[in-house]
Amino acid sequence: MARRVVVALLGPVRWSPPGVDRAQWRAALAEDVIDLLATLNEVEVAVAVSPADRALADALVWPGTAVYEVAELTPNAVFAALEGHDEAAVLAADVPDLPALTVGKLLRPLTTRPVAVAPVEGGGSGLLGVAVRLPVPGWLPPLDLDTAVPADARSGAPRPGDVAVTAGWRRLRGPADLATLDPAFEGWEATRALLSGSGRPA
Repeated sequence: MARRVVVALLGPVRWSPPGVDRAQWRAALAEDVIDLLATLNEVEVAVAVSPADRALADALVWPGTAVYEVAELTPNAVFAALEGHDEAAVLAADVPDLPALTVGKLLRPLTTRPVAVAPVEGGGSGLLGVAVRLPVPGWLPPLDLDTAVPADARSGAPRPGDVAVTAGWRRLRGPADLATLDPAFEGWEATRALLSGSGRPA
């Protein structure tokens, strides 16, 4: 069986709901994503941060979870730091209510394709995550989860079909995204608690 790892990339957040401290917002989003990944079967879970944010990662991870310090907060930098894995996925950490099934759909194409990307739902720039068979294909360009689109991942591929585009999900990057949170959906406890404490519906 392939050895798989799914990594939450704890990048900065550029927005938080009114009345919610941005650092607390970032931590709540990341905590919910890490908790979600911990429920996945047949994958290892890890977190990647800049060296300056090591304390944030250490405060949120489950015992035994690997934490990678990377100089650049990109999937490519994370992939370069991994050792001993056959497949890897890097996910944005501002998706507290991400369905576990969506993570599985990102990994599934790696049985036949070297790269898979999940776009941000609803269009626009940014990716939910990137998955690769390791070692990373030399043609994969540097990707920024905040600005890249699937076409960027395909730009250097020998064939467009070498990059699978899987189911997307929206990231919480602004007021319109916040309004899509479903209170009936299980999970996202830390984000829900923070929103409730601010007086916003959650």
